[in-house]
Amino acid sequence: MTIYDFPRGPYPTRVRIALAEKNLQAQVQFKMVDLYKGEHKKPEFIANKNYSGTLPVLELSDGTCIAECTAITEYLDGLDGEPKLTGRTPREKGIIHMMSKRAELELLDAISVFFHHGTPGLGPQVELYQNPEWGFRQRDKALRGMHYFDSVLRNQPYIAGDTFSMADITVIGGLVFASIVNLQVPAECTLLLAWYARMKERPSVKSQPAFSASATG
Repeated sequence: MTIYDFPRGPYPTRVRIALAEKNLQAQVQFKMVDLYKGEHKKPEFIANKNYSGTLPVLELSDGTCIAECTAITEYLDGLDGEPKLTGRTPREKGIIHMMSKRAELELLDAISVFFHHGTPGLGPQVELYQNPEWGFRQRDKALRGMHYFDSVLRNQPYIAGDTFSMADITVIGGLVFASIVNLQVPAECTLLLAWYARMKERPSVKSQPAFSASATG
């Protein structure tokens, strides 16, 4: 399998963590796609790898390309190996997918909009249109999302319940992005901060390029 990747990007980090949790790294080769050069928006990449022009993309040996972090994680979770990141029972699957989607909408994707519209983003050659007002509104949405996930952690150790799952990985991706744009988790979100410190000690997380000493944040 091949993964088209930008090693420290928050979305690629989600898939990298899933690979590490499943111990599948040896089955994958990574190919760098430089976001700052707009390589993910090139017509060839869009035509042959991902219509959406985003990363990461998983390419199978038969040439099939699977984009979107949730879809890639689902595929990886269907291969042999533990743990199950997307749930075992219908109830577990429903809750994990619900919380992962909330993490995307309320945190990760909101910060992405802020990055692309409220900051210089990937630079003028890539950011051809920006709406700063929309970007800052999404920044505020992300801060509300942080408070929401802090409240979730009052009653359970992980984002979707009692075990680590895809939902935790999605929130980790959101907080990676928050560090890139210097958006601090509010000090009053003590449970979220403690959870994040604990997550960064997991081998699958701490080994990622996004958490290397030279990484932003």
